[in-house]
Amino acid sequence: MRKWYLIDAKEKKLGRLATKVANLLRGKNKAEFEYHKDVGDFVVVINTDQLDINPKRAEKKVFYRHSGYPGGLKSQTLKERVEKDSTEVFRKTVYGMLPANRLRKNWLKRLKIYKNANHKHKAQNPEKVTIK
Repeated sequence: MRKWYLIDAKEKKLGRLATKVANLLRGKNKAEFEYHKDVGDFVVVINTDQLDINPKRAEKKVFYRHSGYPGGLKSQTLKERVEKDSTEVFRKTVYGMLPANRLRKNWLKRLKIYKNANHKHKAQNPEKVTIK
């Protein structure tokens, strides 16, 4: 039986929170954990707009993409990405911390991310987890 966890991202460091979430999604906290089995739980993360990201790093970290055409190089800072969509930044951070195998897609399906405290998973009675 899969459990539901509710995690408040308010004032939490991005990377540290993402590693805890990745471990819950994989089920590494369970006794029956095995690398080739999918025994993880559901994780609901709220308040991603209030993540604690170092301002210096937010300005310094730059993401690039290229359209394939001459002059098609686009760049975007971490700060710009967080302002546009903080949920996608968190999802990609967790994605990068999961192993690249056939189970990764299933793990990410169980990750629910919301910008603020409103979420639609109250009926599942998620267990509130405090992460330091």
